[in-house]
Amino acid sequence: MSGGIYGGDELGALVFDVGQHSFRAGFAGEDCPKTDVPSTIGYVDEVADSNNHMDVSQSMDMNQAKNHSTRRYIFGSTAIKCPKSNMELTSFFKDGTVEDWDLFEKMVDHIYSKQLNLESSLHPVLFSEAPWNPRSKREKLCELMFEKYDIPAFFLCKNAVLSAFANGRATGVVLDSGVSYTSAIPVHDGYVVQNAIVKSPLAGDFVTNQCKQYFEEKGIEIVPYYMIASKETVKEGEPAKWTKRTNLPENLTDSWSNYMVNETLLDFKSSALQVSDMKYNKEVAETMPAIHYEFPNGYNMDLTSDRFLIPEAIFETTNIKGISSSVMGMSQIVTTCVGLCDVEIRSSLYGNVIVTGGNSLLNGFTERLNRDVVTKTPPSMRYKLIIPNSSVERRYGAWIGGSILASLGTFQQMWISKQEYEEEGKCQIERKCP
Repeated sequence: MSGGIYGGDELGALVFDVGQHSFRAGFAGEDCPKTDVPSTIGYVDEVADSNNHMDVSQSMDMNQAKNHSTRRYIFGSTAIKCPKSNMELTSFFKDGTVEDWDLFEKMVDHIYSKQLNLESSLHPVLFSEAPWNPRSKREKLCELMFEKYDIPAFFLCKNAVLSAFANGRATGVVLDSGVSYTSAIPVHDGYVVQNAIVKSPLAGDFVTNQCKQYFEEKGIEIVPYYMIASKETVKEGEPAKWTKRTNLPENLTDSWSNYMVNETLLDFKSSALQVSDMKYNKEVAETMPAIHYEFPNGYNMDLTSDRFLIPEAIFETTNIKGISSSVMGMSQIVTTCVGLCDVEIRSSLYGNVIVTGGNSLLNGFTERLNRDVVTKTPPSMRYKLIIPNSSVERRYGAWIGGSILASLGTFQQMWISKQEYEEEGKCQIERKCP
């Protein structure tokens, strides 16, 4: 159908990009998302006030008490990082797809009401999705957006295709290194080559776990900032001298405490770690300038070769403990992905290797990837690595691609309209959103 009312200036389309780390949302045509909310959601079970039913509550056992409790949900980075008694953390997302639909609905409600302050029935929505998202979940999302949120038009697009569009390409290999996995996804003329997708668990969470192992072996305790009331400056390598906050709530949960430890390690990863230009060599790494890093509790250290050793495992998988030997490093993911594609398109794929995802922001990541893939590229192929100019473009690649796509005049006929959905149902998603 013609999309004049969608593509015009009166009402802008919305772009939703959901990831393991965060939910990005904003208006099509803008440079970056209007909001970026963590996909991690907090919840607290609160027992309902039963003053009016004292005789009942006195005889209630624990199971009945649970039935009379209400669950309060907490959204947003600031809110979930504030210590609260009995607050558990969970997520609606797993392996690139929506796992808990009730939680997902609550997140979309929050985005509309608290983040964007919009009426859902007035704006078309373009959603990103993982290339391996099953048909049942695609149809469920389509049904949810039309039935509950009453949107005027809908479109679902693979996040790898959107990342390629964001970099001005319709063909290429998108190396997406995020929180829970790294994937190499071949895109040809705007379509994903499904049988050549390669995934690896070596991503942001893996590097975080490598950091944890390193500090455990060194006997260094990671103390999140929320626990610290005051600290003293100590010399390098000396035990930290700090005072614990006395006004912390009781019953802080393990899931929340682990989340805060990971947040502390996230700063360490971005500030101190660096990927070596070539295969890790301790003697060479020791000659590199040291990085000084101070933890929230005042403990500080100088890192030389170790800051190269920790992230080395995502490129060289031979020495990783507890990981299958079949797991592939970054460069091997790219070359294997291209090798699974038809011979006719391999040269255009090697010529457009696009890097995206938050984990790719590790210092030296793209330089090492470039060097490794060059050595594995056949001599007959012309290889080119495409790296977005800024960290924002790399972190929000799929969202920016969706913003560009949904604002194009030629795209307006692609929407699944409310009328089409009512006439033919959710099966439209397979026909119009390949």
